[in-house]
Amino acid sequence: MKLLCDRIRKDGQILPGNVLKVDGFVNHQIDVRLFSEMGRAFYQAYRDCGVNKILTIESSGIGIACFTAQFFDVPVVFAKKSRTSNIPDAVYAAPVHSYTHGNDYQATVATRLLGAKDRVLIIDDFLANGSALRGLCELCRQAGARVVGAGIVIEKAFQPGGRELRAEGLRIESLAVIESMDERGVTFAEESLR
Repeated sequence: MKLLCDRIRKDGQILPGNVLKVDGFVNHQIDVRLFSEMGRAFYQAYRDCGVNKILTIESSGIGIACFTAQFFDVPVVFAKKSRTSNIPDAVYAAPVHSYTHGNDYQATVATRLLGAKDRVLIIDDFLANGSALRGLCELCRQAGARVVGAGIVIEKAFQPGGRELRAEGLRIESLAVIESMDERGVTFAEESLR
C-alpha cells in the first residue's frame, strides 16, 4: 500500500534492534484517514471469505481491527495480555513472546466470544517473528474457529514470522512489507508500493 509506505518513509523512525517506531500514526496516535484506507484494503482482500469476526491482540491492533470490522460489519474480539478480575475463568489461552517488549505473556479470550461457527480474520499492526499471530491462531484452534487469514499493517520480511506461517498454510496479506531497514532508511517489497 503506497500510502502507508510513503507515511513510513516520512514519519517512521528506525531504532536499534530492528525496531520501527510508527507511534505518530499507527500505534500511539492514530491517523484515522490512513486507518480507514487500510481497513478498506483488508476488506478488499478478504471480502469473499465469509468473515464473521475480527480477532486482534491488545493494544496496538485494536484500532486497525475496528476500522476493518466496519467494512465487514462484524464484531472485534481482542485477546488480553493479562488476566483481570472481570475476566471469566473460562478462557482460551496461548503463550506469546513480545519482540518489542522482550517478555512472555498469556494471550486470553473468553470462551463465550469465540466459537466453532466463527470465520476469523486476524488483524495486527506488525508481523516480525510471528509469535503474536501464532498465539491468535492457537486461540482460534482451541475454539474450533476457522482462521481465513491475517491482515498485517507492517511486515518485517527480513524476520522469519511471515515466511514460516505462510509455509504452514496461513494466508497473510500485509500492506507494507519491509525487506530491509537501517539508519539509511527502509526498503519495501515491490508489491507494497502499489
